[in-house]
Amino acid sequence: MKKKVATMLYAFVIVALMALPTSILAQQTQSTIFIKHSKEVYDLVHQRNVIAPTSDNDFDPLDENIIVTVTINEIRALKTIDLTSNPDFYVKVKINDNESISNVWQDTKYVEAPNWSVSSEVPKDKELVNITIELWDKNSNIDGLCDISPDSGNFSQARTAELIYSIAAGIWWGDDSKGIGDFQAYDLSGYGRLNGCDDNSIYQQDRDCELWFTITQTDFDGDGLPYWIEVNEYNTSPLVDNRGEDPDHDGLPIEYEHQWGCSYTEWHHGESGYYWIYDPFVWENHTALDPEQDGLNNIEEYKTSQWGSDPFRKDIFIEIDQMELGPNGEGAFVPTQAYDLLRDSYAKHNIVWHIDDGRLGGGERIPFKEIIENNDMNDWYWNYFMHGNASYWRRGVFRWCIISYNYTFAKGFTFGSNINGSYAIDCFFLSTKYHEMRAKIFPLIDGIHRRTFNREMNRAYVYAGGIMHETGHTSNIRAPGVDADKSIWPWQVNYWRFAPYKSCMHYRYIYRGVIDYSDGSHGKNDYDDWGTIDLTYFNPGRHW
Repeated sequence: MKKKVATMLYAFVIVALMALPTSILAQQTQSTIFIKHSKEVYDLVHQRNVIAPTSDNDFDPLDENIIVTVTINEIRALKTIDLTSNPDFYVKVKINDNESISNVWQDTKYVEAPNWSVSSEVPKDKELVNITIELWDKNSNIDGLCDISPDSGNFSQARTAELIYSIAAGIWWGDDSKGIGDFQAYDLSGYGRLNGCDDNSIYQQDRDCELWFTITQTDFDGDGLPYWIEVNEYNTSPLVDNRGEDPDHDGLPIEYEHQWGCSYTEWHHGESGYYWIYDPFVWENHTALDPEQDGLNNIEEYKTSQWGSDPFRKDIFIEIDQMELGPNGEGAFVPTQAYDLLRDSYAKHNIVWHIDDGRLGGGERIPFKEIIENNDMNDWYWNYFMHGNASYWRRGVFRWCIISYNYTFAKGFTFGSNINGSYAIDCFFLSTKYHEMRAKIFPLIDGIHRRTFNREMNRAYVYAGGIMHETGHTSNIRAPGVDADKSIWPWQVNYWRFAPYKSCMHYRYIYRGVIDYSDGSHGKNDYDDWGTIDLTYFNPGRHW
């Protein structure tokens, strides 16, 4: 009977709240001035009155408790963590004063699905929650603290992510943030991604790792918009799931514009507050916005957000279509270890590399053909990448790679596509016949360069070098040593001239374990590939 009475009272409260106008729900707070920032011009546009939290607020009267949850989504070692084995990772997370420690993921560089989260109840009248995340390597004697943070503070602080989470706005800042421009420090590693290389230790052994995470809180209607922001800023109902709504009709739903648009900053004159890079209620031309210049506009970033793209961090998407094996076993498939080598290399420079070999809805298998004719690749592009649709959305978002058994004239090359007069440098080809052979020849010399004599890892290094080389061509890397002839062996004229150009764009290094572009720091005739890379170059009509 008591349970029935409680249920009836709860229902009555909900109905009463639904009947209240938004203005009444908002009366519990006081007005102040916050900053509205327009992303299209990157300048302060105007101020508007919003509702600011006060210290005695109940930030969510619909929920009995506010529970904050930190979820670890992925962990990756970007450097050597243990000299004799793979790392044994575990995570420490502290929410205010409550610390939790994960189980140990043993003997692995990559924890792709940790399936671990920690939750803690926080005060309903305190807006800000302190959160720290630490990544450790378990050892038999002294555990090692890995680096996932920008370099600031003492040794522990310089490796640990220290964050502040707002239960009013549902966003966080600190050692991880979002935004771009004068009013927010640009976090190159992206939002919800920590990178130990952010302290410029890219080429140092500093236990650098990559950690992906999310922070959420209880929310009555489940739309990810906290009660306070709905009632006091957006004037939406905290009782209704608003996901999928697009109030300003600019092509992005309210939850996405809030996730990436609502930000926090501390101004130079000592004040602090929220501002909106993107406003869910103000139309913005997201088809023309690409602030990080990776070739994906904001609509395309939204379409690829299911795979981890970030509108303020560089992303590369590549679809690989591979040829089936021949009747006598001719051909091969790219070893998956090559994808990890590639992803690690780009990740150190805060470019997140995404591969679709069938896992993201693409990655077709092409029937075996021993002798390829000139029109075959155009036909395959149209049928397997474009799916016969001239307006298919992946063009200009994904680069396309065709892995085939053989091609008479080349072992690998970049080429363009032409759809209704729109030209793009967005395709490349690799021959498995050549790359399988390359993985087997000179096993001692190349194995020393690649630091492995494992057959599968040798294959991985060869394919990763070829893929990164051709991707560099689609990204407009044009160093003097790119594709330099007569530079592979010591008796060739260009061997010593371009020796300092230690890039996979250089034929000397492409298959010898250099899964990297150069940064221009190796002396005469070197070139800064990373500093000049243009990820927009592959876009249709970009240079043609």
